[in-house]
Amino acid sequence: MSQEVENIQPSYPLFRNDEYKESLANKREAYEERHPQEKIDEVFQWTTTKEYQELNFNREALTVNPAKACQPLGAVLCALGFEKTMPYVHGSQGCVAYFRTYFNRHFKEPVACVSDSMTEDAAVFGGQKNMMAGLENAKALYKPEIIAVSTTCMAEVIGDDLNAFINNAKKAGHIEQEFPTPYAHTPSFVGSHTTGWDNMFEGMLRYFTLNHMDDKKVGSNGKINLVPGFETYLGNYRVMHRMMKEMGVDYSLLSDPSEVLDTPADGTFRLYAGGTTQAEVKDAPNAIDTLLLQPWQLEKTKKYVQTIMHQPATAINIPMGLEWTDEFLMKISELTGKPIPASLELERGRLVDMMTDSHTWMHGKKFSLYGDADFVMGMTKFLLEMGAEPTDVLCNHANKRWAKAMDKMLKDSPYGQKTVVHTGKDLWHFRSLVFTNKPDFMIGNSYGKFIQRDTFYKGEEFEVPLIRIGFPIFDRHHLHRMTTLGYEGAIYMLTTLVNAVLEQLDKETKGMGTTDYNYDLIR
Repeated sequence: MSQEVENIQPSYPLFRNDEYKESLANKREAYEERHPQEKIDEVFQWTTTKEYQELNFNREALTVNPAKACQPLGAVLCALGFEKTMPYVHGSQGCVAYFRTYFNRHFKEPVACVSDSMTEDAAVFGGQKNMMAGLENAKALYKPEIIAVSTTCMAEVIGDDLNAFINNAKKAGHIEQEFPTPYAHTPSFVGSHTTGWDNMFEGMLRYFTLNHMDDKKVGSNGKINLVPGFETYLGNYRVMHRMMKEMGVDYSLLSDPSEVLDTPADGTFRLYAGGTTQAEVKDAPNAIDTLLLQPWQLEKTKKYVQTIMHQPATAINIPMGLEWTDEFLMKISELTGKPIPASLELERGRLVDMMTDSHTWMHGKKFSLYGDADFVMGMTKFLLEMGAEPTDVLCNHANKRWAKAMDKMLKDSPYGQKTVVHTGKDLWHFRSLVFTNKPDFMIGNSYGKFIQRDTFYKGEEFEVPLIRIGFPIFDRHHLHRMTTLGYEGAIYMLTTLVNAVLEQLDKETKGMGTTDYNYDLIR
């Protein structure tokens, strides 16, 4: 079973060769003790029924792919958005390996993050020794200007105190007293990756501003602060920079990892690249206002902005689609006195033209979708604008207030009357919904491909294609560079959605002389 040098094959189609098929069949027969295929198919068919869905939705002690990640993963992304900052996770090395590989697979980039490698002894006696050695080594080896500390389950379960440990490390001389070490407690067993981002960002603000507010005055620097939240579409950072510059607005984008996660291949390795500077964070309380681009995931940040920085944190929706991008730009204009330039009006007009061109294909199409709270809400809003009909909308880690806001938005549209919103549910619940309330398409991250395969296994007429928009996207390349915010983001999303509709139409009408009765080249 050796490969040939002249014909090296990957696992597919290599494992379809007769010798491998025979080997795999022998393995199943001799070792797997599997049920007969007839029984497997019987159970599979049962899991696609309403009867099974009722049982599925009543389970309490098991989660099957929750459509979320853990807090410290979000904290790492937040830290990467600050200039010359090294994310530092107080916990086990395996956790950090998971965070790094998760981002590696999505961004196709090396991701810097260190751990103080807590093991069994630290779990018993505490991790202060690990913290002291880890901070000293991280500073000496990687020469950051900020070390941003978060935690994993192990450190949280035993109750390690980051503030005390960091202060003790400084008192003992492992790092200088004045060296910036913002931190956040990010227990993995509560919340999600968006909670972790929020906690770490609030930790950053707190470290650089809490004890330095005496000379701060709201509005004195004439800026607008923009806080992106857990954002993995690098184009979204760039579209914010572009729109603000076109408006002539003085602004700070607080946490911007778009450069370090998209470095060029030019022979130079960049451990650090771009990012929000310390000076921008320190100056943030002097801004006119701080706008939270994903408000449903930034509750702790909002509280800090309002109570400590004394800014209103004016309420906005995520600027996705037409109406909410309009509202965002008008709010920026209102706060700064800057007019919306002709270049953005032209871009808006092009989007409206595209929506007019595509509405006949999008109108009435049914979509199920899942993901983070703000993204799912923004995507649902855009689908409604296009006359599409969301069927089931799922966000595992959203709260009841979000669900109530979603329900109101849906009831205000003629296309959202039959939509059902699900919180606290996972992708195995979503699988049941796709079978029992079949949409035309589903929108979500790469994990939805397994649901698509299940629907296809039941029969080609039951297949529900996956449109990959969200995080993570592991099985496609370069989508993380795209844009979902602003008019530019709506243009990308509409292009993706309507062409998925047309691709499916071509698939359904390609039978020569049987189903090829449409105007194939005029769509």
